[in-house]
Amino acid sequence: MTGDVVNLRQFRKQKARSEKEKQAEQNRLSFGRTKSEKSLTTALNDKAERQLDQGKLDRRDEESE
Repeated sequence: MTGDVVNLRQFRKQKARSEKEKQAEQNRLSFGRTKSEKSLTTALNDKAERQLDQGKLDRRDEESE
């Protein structure tokens, strides 16, 4: 009927460490990209923006005609 004695201070510290590790893992997945991956994403975004701007109509030209 005797149970193991648990030091609550150590238990809380261990729990905090494990939660920090979970957060670090999530951050690595979210923000941990290589420089080449970042530059590829930037290049693709710039290309998409240029293509979008090419089809843009200028309202000032239509009103003056």
